[in-house]
Amino acid sequence: MKNKLSLKWDLETIFSGGSQSVELQDYIEEAEQWLAKFAEQLTPFSKQPQLDQLKQLVETIRQVDIHNGEISAFVSCLTAQDVNDKYAKQLVGTRNQLGASSEKLITQFSFALSRVNDQTWQTWLADEGLKSISFVLNELRDEAREKLPEEQEQLITDLEIDGYHGWGEMYDTIVGSMSVDWEGEQLSIGQLENKLNHSDRNVRKLAFGKLEQVWNEKADLFTDTLNHLAGFRLQTYKHRNWDEVLQEPLTYNRMTNKTLTTMWDTITKNKPAFYQYLARKAEQFNVDQLAWYDLEAPISKDTKEITYDEAAEIIVKQFSQFSDRMAEYAMLAFEKSWIEAEDRPGKRPGGFCTSFSKSKQSRIFMTYSNTASNMATLAHELGHGYHQYVMDEVDQLNQSYAMNVAETASTLAEMIVADAMVEEAETDAERLVLVEDKIQRSVAFFMNIHARFLFETRFYQARKSGFVSTEQLNQLMEDAQKEAYGEQLSEYHPVFWAAKLHFHITGVPFYNFPYTFGYLFSLGIYAYAKTDKENFASFYDALLQDTGRMTVEELAKKHLNVDLEQADFWQNAIDLCIEDVEQFLALTDK
Repeated sequence: MKNKLSLKWDLETIFSGGSQSVELQDYIEEAEQWLAKFAEQLTPFSKQPQLDQLKQLVETIRQVDIHNGEISAFVSCLTAQDVNDKYAKQLVGTRNQLGASSEKLITQFSFALSRVNDQTWQTWLADEGLKSISFVLNELRDEAREKLPEEQEQLITDLEIDGYHGWGEMYDTIVGSMSVDWEGEQLSIGQLENKLNHSDRNVRKLAFGKLEQVWNEKADLFTDTLNHLAGFRLQTYKHRNWDEVLQEPLTYNRMTNKTLTTMWDTITKNKPAFYQYLARKAEQFNVDQLAWYDLEAPISKDTKEITYDEAAEIIVKQFSQFSDRMAEYAMLAFEKSWIEAEDRPGKRPGGFCTSFSKSKQSRIFMTYSNTASNMATLAHELGHGYHQYVMDEVDQLNQSYAMNVAETASTLAEMIVADAMVEEAETDAERLVLVEDKIQRSVAFFMNIHARFLFETRFYQARKSGFVSTEQLNQLMEDAQKEAYGEQLSEYHPVFWAAKLHFHITGVPFYNFPYTFGYLFSLGIYAYAKTDKENFASFYDALLQDTGRMTVEELAKKHLNVDLEQADFWQNAIDLCIEDVEQFLALTDK
């Protein structure tokens, strides 16, 4: 690997010229031409569907997906790296318009599929040109039957641009304008959030107080964005006669309500083990109970800094223990500057991985500040990148995998690095820090994410009766956090509903439970990996390649021979996390 890696990503190899790229504008024109071709081919097919027309349409849809995917990913990178880039903000509108046009045509396409009689449909799916994408085509056909008449669905899609996605963009605009004074320096929200990992409790408390203050100052604006987002969704569901707000996220994640309920019930039953951890950590900090800003704090003030270059070496080395190909991908991402990790103002908070359909590259965004937690985030995002790296080999139409299985690949990558660090620790003090870092992730998935799920469920219920005030939102959030954490904290984060981007994402609601699913599902895969390292790489790639063409229950049955609607799988996965708690208690019992 290179001696000194760049902390800034290279977007020039995708489209040169940044937000004013001529190459990008040319590609946008190409995308518009493919959309026009899609519309042209769709007209006769909608009137009288024929097999040869369907096969032509499928190829056109592939090209539309590739073009829109390339543009969307690039625009996401531009807006993340510089929240003040006015040209990038203009491109957001172009991206959304392309997406809406595509969505309208896909809606029309799915309704045309739904009108094909069952016997003809089965004959068509047996065709060699369609057999491999039959799951996706069936999914589109079935979804059309759950919706309003076609004209009404098209109207909803048109109204979404300004009436729905516009509210999500408003949230991004407000957050992008926010900064906080820290010892005379203006920090972005992301930079200040990194201070919640600081070893000094006074620093954490001060940072948390400043974050609470700045979020509260804008809270009424975020109350508007959240209420209007939910209101749009609820009106859409009402007209479709969907009684359950979970219907959309469960359909999107290709999972049953029984699987979701079983997962949460099993987690709740096991929470007392993690209460022990929280109580012991409070003892270590010489406080009666932990506060919200202590949850991600290191257990020791003597935390070892891990530079970006060191993190890269560790990640590549540990990936190679399980899969040479994973290590190859990670090295490619580091050496080709696919990662934006620089700690500087003007960046949006958080982290993500996005993939370029045409270029077959990925880009990772985060803010790296030399902590073990940052390294975990880096490994996590590389896991996402590897998932797409493997998916690039399958049909473009089979590459649309849901969030819950996307989070499986990322959390597995994170786990591989975390476990290796624990095993290689040279002292008990070092081991304690690393074990505790692992448990922090379990607590986040079992408690923080659960609080988000409880909040969102109750918020949607309240929103059915009318506008939900800032005060109500704060109360709903604090109540959800108290329940999710078993009242184990001394101080909570009532305005978290405003601070967490995920509540304002318009792509899909309930941007929470898929994280916990992915975490526990990855534990099942990891358990398999440790029993058969020799065959793991091929097993894992095969599983990832199926994530876009079957339900999660089918995926688990085929590759792990488990039933996700039963508690056994979830309990076995949670037991591995409880082993970490037991190790932590033993290391601190002195």
